[in-house]
Amino acid sequence: LMFAVIFQQPPTFFTKQGMTMKRNIGSKFKIPPAALQSAITVSIILLMPLYDILFIPLTRILTQNEKGISVIQRMGIGMFLSVIAMVIAALTERKRLELSRQMVASDLLSETVPLSIFWLLPQYILLGISDIFTVVGMQEFFYSEVPLRFRTMGIALYTSVFGVGSFLSALLISLVERFTSSGGRENSWFNDDMRNSRLDNYYWLLAILDSVSFVGFVIFFRFHKSRI
Repeated sequence: LMFAVIFQQPPTFFTKQGMTMKRNIGSKFKIPPAALQSAITVSIILLMPLYDILFIPLTRILTQNEKGISVIQRMGIGMFLSVIAMVIAALTERKRLELSRQMVASDLLSETVPLSIFWLLPQYILLGISDIFTVVGMQEFFYSEVPLRFRTMGIALYTSVFGVGSFLSALLISLVERFTSSGGRENSWFNDDMRNSRLDNYYWLLAILDSVSFVGFVIFFRFHKSRI
């Protein structure tokens, strides 16, 4: 579920970050912040063939397994990459905030910081790569683990992860907003003024929660008897 929560960030807070960054290409064109979401899809399209062409043959040599890695290992790798993506997102946001505060100290009132929006690309691309591992792995896992006559239910279970993850993301934001704004709205991590927001802290929180989820995933599957 925490993996699904993290996938709610690109169309929300990632885009909000991009609105405050340098988006110019040439003198006239500005990149729409939401356009960077396409980097996830593009990375999946470009890298998915490499999974079968390069990754599986290499892992077969290392693991002596016909499949290269198991479905459970595939999901685990994707979850781990999602943690790394949130760490990178937190570090990038910290850099953006530092530049923003320097501008405030210099009496520069512009909300756009001199940091290219392309600094956000690594976190988008990493989420795309994690999608290749975890999302495709989840589809195969839920489809294969349920009894034959409930295969359709298996696909529904996979889809429900992202549905419940969306609600969990909203709940988490509400809780963080409540606790961080208790001393005043200006202290909220989600301050409307991006110069005073603390999205970096929120990303660190997501990285920690996702790490806990990953550890729980590893522990659980050490005792799981797979049908695959």
